[in-house]
Amino acid sequence: MTPTLTALLLLGLSVGPRTQVQAGTLPTPTIWAEPGSVVPWGTPVTIWCQGTLESTVFYLDKEEHVGLWDVHFPKKPGDKAKFSITHMRDVYAGRYHCHYRSPSGLSESSDPLELVVTGSRGKPSLSALPSPVVTSGGKVTLQCASWEKFDRFILMKEGEPRPSSTLDSQRPTSGEFQARFPVGPVTPGLRWTFRCYGYYSNSPQVWSQPSEPLDLLVSGLEKYQKILIGVSVTSVLLLTLLLLLLLLRLQHQKKCCKSGALHPEAETRAMHKSSGSSSVAPVQEEKQYAEVREFQLDEDKQMDSRAAVSEDAQDVTYAQLISLNLEQETSAPPSSQAGEPPAESSMYAALAVHEPRNYPHPAFQEEDHRDPKTQ
Repeated sequence: MTPTLTALLLLGLSVGPRTQVQAGTLPTPTIWAEPGSVVPWGTPVTIWCQGTLESTVFYLDKEEHVGLWDVHFPKKPGDKAKFSITHMRDVYAGRYHCHYRSPSGLSESSDPLELVVTGSRGKPSLSALPSPVVTSGGKVTLQCASWEKFDRFILMKEGEPRPSSTLDSQRPTSGEFQARFPVGPVTPGLRWTFRCYGYYSNSPQVWSQPSEPLDLLVSGLEKYQKILIGVSVTSVLLLTLLLLLLLLRLQHQKKCCKSGALHPEAETRAMHKSSGSSSVAPVQEEKQYAEVREFQLDEDKQMDSRAAVSEDAQDVTYAQLISLNLEQETSAPPSSQAGEPPAESSMYAALAVHEPRNYPHPAFQEEDHRDPKTQ
């Protein structure tokens, strides 16, 4: 910074309050940080200072730092100025103020901006006592603990720019350093996610790494979620059952078509046809029966004719044999031995076995009563 600029700044600061008192019209500037005032180590951050449209110079101050921290001269009059930090370090952590100058004079300082850097120490642990499940409207205790000797612990709620609470560290007998934060009443519909940090008293803007996030579950909301899950599962099961029934029905119809089964309407028409022709059925049955009976009678007649022919053939054969025997018997000489019957008679007896018993031949009967010696 050149001596001329320093002299001008000092001159402006020295005459600024008197000018502001005389004008009495300059509003207090506003200061904030983007993306937030709690910045992880090594990441960029921007400090904004907003004044009036007539602002010509913006000044940035840091507590415990002698003189101005930074100065911004806009190229044209405007109501905003930004001060960029490309890589956040421990040295940039602290409390900041800003003010501006306009043709009307020098404004007052803004409210402080506490810029915090995190990640310079090890992270603590965060737990809920007795449980992270809380009834709607109930309260719970969150415990932040670490083996590192932090002087204080800070509880941060997600979505809020400022700490929820800050407590001094306590150490039970031979235990971790810890702090217990009461939280509540807890209500549904809000997000209850927390992290905690630890720091030392000589550097309150240099925090440790954040703890793992802890989500509080509101029991009322949990019941509602269970109901929704139950309804969804039931709907899926019903849909699956309907699809299964549809597939089974289609498969049954395919089997019926392959086996030649009629459609229910076709079966109904067939039943009507059969009922209409029921009066003709007995006549057809009688005709069929008469034809079968006539066929059987023809068969019986043919069998009888065959039997008659066979009997006639036997009679003729027997008659021929009898006549032949009679001729031989007439020409043959009488037996030399008295009392012995001729051999032909035994032949006749053998032939008589094949003659029907009910109809003996007359010649055979006469032959039995004759005496061969008398001939």
